[in-house]
Amino acid sequence: MDIMLNKYAHLLVDYCLDIKSEDKLFISTTTLAEPLVREIYRVATQRGAHVEVDFKFREQTKIFLDEANDYLLAQAPYLYKHAIEEFDAYLNIKAPFNLNATNNVNKDKRRKRSEAMGPISKTYFERTADRSLPGALKRSLCQYPTLAAAQAANMSLEEYQKFVFNACHLYAEDPIKEWLKVRASQQKIKEYLDKSSTIRYKADHTDIEFSVEGRTWINSDGQTNMPSGEVFSGPVENSVNGKVHFTFPSIFMGQDVKGITLWVENGEIVKWDAEQGKSLLDNVFEIPGAKYFGEVAIGTNYNIQRTTRNILFDEKIGGTIHMAVGQSYKQTGGKNESSIHWDMITDMSESGEIYADGVKIYEKGHFIF
Repeated sequence: MDIMLNKYAHLLVDYCLDIKSEDKLFISTTTLAEPLVREIYRVATQRGAHVEVDFKFREQTKIFLDEANDYLLAQAPYLYKHAIEEFDAYLNIKAPFNLNATNNVNKDKRRKRSEAMGPISKTYFERTADRSLPGALKRSLCQYPTLAAAQAANMSLEEYQKFVFNACHLYAEDPIKEWLKVRASQQKIKEYLDKSSTIRYKADHTDIEFSVEGRTWINSDGQTNMPSGEVFSGPVENSVNGKVHFTFPSIFMGQDVKGITLWVENGEIVKWDAEQGKSLLDNVFEIPGAKYFGEVAIGTNYNIQRTTRNILFDEKIGGTIHMAVGQSYKQTGGKNESSIHWDMITDMSESGEIYADGVKIYEKGHFIF
């Protein structure tokens, strides 16, 4: 484990965040991830970076939402706000104690908190849009294996550790070299899609089309998410039309939603249904901007071949597509704004097809050009 965490730390510091001397790095996680944070702190300090860590304790979010008055709910966290506005790099390490801790929190309080986070969320998306620009925020999201995450994935902790490390190519002699190979492979896909105007996703129970004219496809090569393995863009907001059924379960605010189907007209979701959790959809679509799509994407990480109730991994599954309602990524040219960004995934490995300007470019989970 010590060897793996050291390799993980080097990958995160040197590849994902590209930490330089005098960078200010903000790490947000729980106390469970302390072994990984120690190694990241060691490597980042060797690089000359200034590192600050925000360790969250068990049920901290639930306690806050249960006990906070309206004044507190309306205040963005000061330390987090300062880091998002002023730091050079931000690393969010997911290391949950309990994935269901906030399931029974008051819905009005949850909504008020979401609204309060809106302005800082906007700053986050603006600063992370292009890390090559002056004043940009280099960011990455990764996973530290915990028992709660392993249980959610229906695995033992040891199995889950191996799953996470394999998805990140940490068993390779040189993980950074492996991710550079991913970058080169996905760049060909990105360049093809950048020349396309109209994309159509077609599969059993799904037939949805949208314009990406003037939008940019992003090669997600492991820098902003670890693991990664996807290409994504933002659809022209009013161009999405059709029906899409998401075959994989989606998790939002700690709740499971299964069998989601959305009907879309001129970009707006006009009807929705779910086999489980429809009431959550009803609440989400009351949030401004949530009825429009902020992202369309194709998963390419074939080291991930099963769902784990964790969007960091599930949206990257090789042979899937996903669409996100809510906030657009500015680097794609997307313009939709919302306090949420919720990815929903469907399997394409059995009947899936993707068309670009009427030409089939993808069949049964693989590109064919």
